[in-house]
Amino acid sequence: MFKAPFSFKGRIRRAEFGIYTLIAVIAQLLLESEDSFSIIFAFLLYILLLWFFIAQSAKRCHDRDNSGWYQIIPFYIFWLLFAESDFGDNSYGPNPKGLGNVSEIDDIGKGED
Repeated sequence: MFKAPFSFKGRIRRAEFGIYTLIAVIAQLLLESEDSFSIIFAFLLYILLLWFFIAQSAKRCHDRDNSGWYQIIPFYIFWLLFAESDFGDNSYGPNPKGLGNVSEIDDIGKGED
C-alpha cells in the first residue's frame, strides 16, 4: 500500500483507492481554505494533487482490467469505489490482494511432501 503514488503502472485495491480519494479531497479542501498561499504555489499544489488523483484512478481502472481512460466516463469513479477487483492476474499485473495470482496457484500446486 502507498507504493509509487504518482505512477500510472500497476493495480490498487478498493480500500487503497478509497484512502487516496479521501486524502485528495481533504488536501483540496485545505488548499481552498488557506488564503496565505501564493497563487503560483497553490497552482503547483493543485497540479500535483490532480496528477496524484488521476494516477490512482488509472491504477484502479487497471484493477478492473480497463484502460485508465475509463476514468473520464461520468460517474465511473463510483464504480471504481464499489466494484470488486478482477480475480487473479490481468493484463496490468497480479491481483493486489493476492487472490488467484498465478504464482500463488503454483505454490499451492507444489505442496509439501
